[in-house]
Amino acid sequence: MILDPRIEGNPGLLNAEQQAGILKAMRTDSAGAISRHYPNAKFVTDPATPGAVKVSPVLVTPGALVPWAKLSARLDLQLADGSPVSLNESFGLLTLWQQGPQAANYAYDRIAQRLP
Repeated sequence: MILDPRIEGNPGLLNAEQQAGILKAMRTDSAGAISRHYPNAKFVTDPATPGAVKVSPVLVTPGALVPWAKLSARLDLQLADGSPVSLNESFGLLTLWQQGPQAANYAYDRIAQRLP
């Protein structure tokens, strides 16, 4: 189950339209990355579904938009037994900018590669 994505850090760097587009991409692209890693995964919408793993996509923005700044993409998972697991990766702004509209896809694919 993909929970609502969130932006942490300095979300003031993004206007409301940018935030909405990024949050939408985080939801769909994190689910896509997990599906590519686990082709038989099924996504549910009911959090009470037995055995469901809850996934929260998170983007941590830098304090300022400078060329050397990094931001982090993270998947916070709550396993079926309630155990928390967090996978995090930092990216340079230039790296994600070069990915264009596929930036969230790129980031969450990189993180999903580290799933067991």
